Amino acid sequence: MKRLMFAACLLTTMQAQAQDGIPQLRGFLSPLTISGYVEAYYGSNFNNPVGNTRPSFIYSFNKNNEAAINLAFLRGSYAVNMFRANLALALGTYMKANYALEPGFLGNFYEGNVGIKLSREKNLWLDAGVFPSHIGLESAVGKDNWTLTRSIEADNTPYYESGARIGYTSADEKWFVSALILNGWQHIKPVEGSSLPSFGTQVTYKPSPGITLNSSTFLGTDKPDSSRRMRYFHNFYGIFQLDNRWAATVNFDIGAEQADKHEEAMNLWFSSMVALRYTPTVNTAVAIRGEYYDDRHGVMIASNTPHGFKTWGFSANFDYRLTGNLLWRIEARTLGSRDDIFITRNNTAVKGNTFITTSLIAHF
Repeated sequence: MKRLMFAACLLTTMQAQAQDGIPQLRGFLSPLTISGYVEAYYGSNFNNPVGNTRPSFIYSFNKNNEAAINLAFLRGSYAVNMFRANLALALGTYMKANYALEPGFLGNFYEGNVGIKLSREKNLWLDAGVFPSHIGLESAVGKDNWTLTRSIEADNTPYYESGARIGYTSADEKWFVSALILNGWQHIKPVEGSSLPSFGTQVTYKPSPGITLNSSTFLGTDKPDSSRRMRYFHNFYGIFQLDNRWAATVNFDIGAEQADKHEEAMNLWFSSMVALRYTPTVNTAVAIRGEYYDDRHGVMIASNTPHGFKTWGFSANFDYRLTGNLLWRIEARTLGSRDDIFITRNNTAVKGNTFITTSLIAHF
């Protein structure tokens, strides 16, 4: 918290000096943009288990019967013709859950990267540092997603990554292509004892203003050399703006990881998600989401049950924009599993779980 407050004071002071201070400093800092985001929430779990944490495979909005901050960050962005940089520090339950393996200060390091444009004629950039993941449709920033909570597949793929990325955007902005070298699967600090970098690719195609198609891949490992298991992963999603009120998305993931370091056998998992959104007015939106996650071998989610983790879900979400910078959301979500994996108040396991969550978002 002290780090975030210090960063806020430093960035706002710099911006104020740029506006009112020395002309040379004003010119240097004029490309600096300060932004902030806070999302507070309260959730209720109908199973009402002992404790205040939702199932272990949920990493966003994971507190139960407790008012909490999911994500709050302060970001400074700097951009000129051939150079760009971003720095953001954050706190909240999202940070505690997703950055649990990051030591010390890195546990609050939401984003920090610099980029150099490699061509004056082409939109070709080389970026390095910590940046949002190239995998998946849903992001950590709630206001950018159609539903309040994240899908199971989003919560169990990287939200962030660190390394270097080279990316090209075509002149007509229909194509974006990038290649990445990474410090593993959602890591800032590389995995202790691992000497192998990971790699990724992303291809985004927009054939028309209302259609976005994306393919992202990951190749690497999340384990030290002594127990290395190669992981291969592919994500595909499509966004379709059907008209000025209706929109739909589809998302499909498939992954494979070696069963053991010295075996050719692979453990597979896959997931799918579809969502539909209706926006009747500029201030209101309704969305529904259906999802299914199959990880029978427990690669990503170990349920220790006869059939492994096989879970479906359905969500219904309502958004109301109070002002241009204030958004209220409420969502009902139900999950069902083939095996008994959800814990109740009396410590018994059942096949289903239902949540209601509401949040308030402020951003500038």
